[in-house]
Amino acid sequence: MFDLEFVLALPMDYDGLRVDDASLRTNNVNDYKVTCIDFIKDIANDYFAWVDYYQLAEEEDKRRRAGINTTIERTNEWIAKVAQTIKAVDVVMNDGIQKMAESTAGKPFQIGVFVNGTSSYTMTKPGIIDVNIKATGRKGRKTKLGFHFKSDRFRIESTCDAYLEEANLPDQEFELMDINLKLHLENAKQRDVISFTVTVSEMENDVELDRRGLTTIVHVV
Repeated sequence: MFDLEFVLALPMDYDGLRVDDASLRTNNVNDYKVTCIDFIKDIANDYFAWVDYYQLAEEEDKRRRAGINTTIERTNEWIAKVAQTIKAVDVVMNDGIQKMAESTAGKPFQIGVFVNGTSSYTMTKPGIIDVNIKATGRKGRKTKLGFHFKSDRFRIESTCDAYLEEANLPDQEFELMDINLKLHLENAKQRDVISFTVTVSEMENDVELDRRGLTTIVHVV
């Protein structure tokens, strides 16, 4: 039998990489959009199955399923209307897979990631963009900026030369986290898309008790 806390953490470590080579078999963006829209609908069933496995309380079960359903709708809308290239379709699709994993794992403590005051699906112009991170731990616990995977601080995938600045990042624990990161999009052009994941750790007595990632997608306008 799996340890429940371990199982709950599994989806957040999924990197959302494409699982087939459909993009290598076609140069037709519209055909690839149809393939990926169908893939998002199909893989969502795996995440619903995880929610079934958890046997959660009714309200939490509804919350996680609603998150997955919202992600299906918004991701496929962005694939259809925003993405203009095969690479952009991949970025949007992988963003959706990451978001479904996060909804499946749940959000045991408060965390928010905002670009221009908006979360999850956002728009911005090229430049150096402020990314605001807010988080609060449970039962008086503190939070700190975590790592997405091993030594990788952030997950980021984009159609342009984009990166999150890692110099002078805050390393302390916060009773109420409210920090700003810098997303570098100086070379971005209209219609570029950038998906990134920020991970926050919940801490107690210098020990990480839990961590969650939150994924944001940015459309350059």
